[in-house]
Amino acid sequence: MKTKVLILLAIGISTMGFSQKSEIRDAEKALKDGDVAAAKTALDAAASSIDAADERLQAQYYAVLGNVYSDMASKGDAEAFQPAIDAYNKVISIEEASGKEKYTTVAQQKLSQMTADLVNAAVEDNNNQKFSEAAEKLYLSYKLSPADTVYLYYAASSAVNGQEYEQALKYYNELKEINYDGSGVTYTAVNVETGEVETMDKNTRDLYVKAGTHKDPKEERSPSKKPEIVKNVALIYQQLGDSDKALEAYAEAREANPEDVNLVLGEANLYYSLGDKEKFKELMAQASEMAPDNADLLYNIGVINMEQGNLEDARDAYKRTLAIDPGYINALLNLSTTYVNEGNGLIDEMNALGNSKADIAKYDELKAKKDSLFQEGAKVLEDAVKTNPDNQSILTQLKNIYGALGDTENFMRVKKLLGE
Repeated sequence: MKTKVLILLAIGISTMGFSQKSEIRDAEKALKDGDVAAAKTALDAAASSIDAADERLQAQYYAVLGNVYSDMASKGDAEAFQPAIDAYNKVISIEEASGKEKYTTVAQQKLSQMTADLVNAAVEDNNNQKFSEAAEKLYLSYKLSPADTVYLYYAASSAVNGQEYEQALKYYNELKEINYDGSGVTYTAVNVETGEVETMDKNTRDLYVKAGTHKDPKEERSPSKKPEIVKNVALIYQQLGDSDKALEAYAEAREANPEDVNLVLGEANLYYSLGDKEKFKELMAQASEMAPDNADLLYNIGVINMEQGNLEDARDAYKRTLAIDPGYINALLNLSTTYVNEGNGLIDEMNALGNSKADIAKYDELKAKKDSLFQEGAKVLEDAVKTNPDNQSILTQLKNIYGALGDTENFMRVKKLLGE
């Protein structure tokens, strides 16, 4: 009786193995015919018992499964990338353990091709402003090809663009852990036949130049990405509301790149949000000293001060900006706005006054001060119109100021200049 049981059991195992082989063959045939759904159905039928099969059959199964999901991914199914990767990695691990390779080389080639497909899909996602999806694909590309650390860098950038700050922080911290630098040298030469600049590795470039097919060899060095990474980590912590970690990150970022005035501005803004106005002023002064002739920097100092309500400091920064670049339109507009904002700040105080003789006198005093500030703002723009007679932004803001002043004559004059 025991012998019969063993025979029956052996027959059962043999039947199961035959069934799996049949289902895998059916899947291969369906995939060859372009019927991915049928291929997947056939493999699903074998899935429950495949782990009990011999290593050769397991490797074949996972190789075909990888091909199925790879085909799905190539046709736009973003969810199919990971299962395909998992299947191909399973092929490699099974054959590595058994010491017999049949499908490993193809699996590795497929993984390499999938990396390229993922990167191309991520580029398309970024072009379509699907930044979060692009970040996931680029990160997966990095996991597939860890030597290509630039994919991790681009994954972090895409995550920031998609406002996925926690995900971006994870990627940036991973870049720091692997000591990613990102600097390098690009080798170029001009193709003599086409006249186009081509990029290639140094040996190829030198060989082409020596052969005479290319000329004008050049080398361009790209700077280290480390300062940018630590700066972005600081900004993300600030965005997430973790002030302590943001300050730590700013300290690290400034140590890595002490000449970056934008880091000083970012740290200053953080201190202001924490209520430390003295530290804010100290850092703003430091930033100004670092680049006294940088119009863009001075303009940004003005913007930050204006956002914080420091109108006198903002005004000073805009005037210094215009001393360097008299045609800086946004500085002109914002300088005018500082006067308008200060004038508007008096309106609530005016409206809160009563009808007593003292209140009426105070009202008249505040109104005169408000109008004077508005006129000062208008004067800035009138001077700007002399050199920018057709600038719509300047004319529109000037028209609005005259409207607020009730100066009908000048309001109509500027309105005419606008072509209204």
